[in-house]
Parts: sequence; structure tokens; C-alpha cells
Amino acid sequence: MVKITFIQHNGTEQTVEGTPGMTVMEVAVKNQVPGIDADCGGACACATCHVFVEPDWQEKTGKRNPMEEDMLDFAFDVRDNSRLSCQIKVRDELDGLRLKVPAKQF
Repeated sequence: MVKITFIQHNGTEQTVEGTPGMTVMEVAVKNQVPGIDADCGGACACATCHVFVEPDWQEKTGKRNPMEEDMLDFAFDVRDNSRLSCQIKVRDELDGLRLKVPAKQF
């Protein structure tokens, strides 16, 4: 199991476990992480699973694809470290991943 920590806008942390092959969004939804609504179910057709990847993890989570870039146009407070969690696959190398949930998603 891969541990992923979601940090809320108020600093509250929630560490959950996911199985390799799932997406980070699926892990968040399964564990009822506040602020990760995933309205499109992971089809990269909305921005309700927007997260900020902590700097130490940006290289390991990879770069945004063009479709993800387009969807982030609909998110609030997009930053260089913004990602859609539906586009990040859980892998063993991501054990300990830390993500912030934007305040505007509440």
C-alpha cells in the first residue's frame, strides 16, 4: 500500500492508503477526503480534483498532459505545482506523497 497525505487549507492532514494502479483521485474519493469531489469520475473533464503537489514530489508525479492543462483552466488558483489528482497514478515510488487541497474547492 502507498501512503498519501492530503493537507487541507486549514493545515489539517489526512493520510490514506492506496493501491498501485489506482489514481490519486480514486484514493481520495474512497477515503472521503474533503475538497476532492471528482464530479466527472476521473475522466479529466472537470477540475474538482485539483491539488497542489508539494515541491519535493513534483518530479515523481510527472508533468501535466495537454488535456489536463486545458481542464486546469477551470480551476481556481492554478499554480506551477497544480495537478488533477485523476491524472496521477498511484505507484510504489509515490509512497509518502504530500498534496495540498486548494481552499477554493470547499
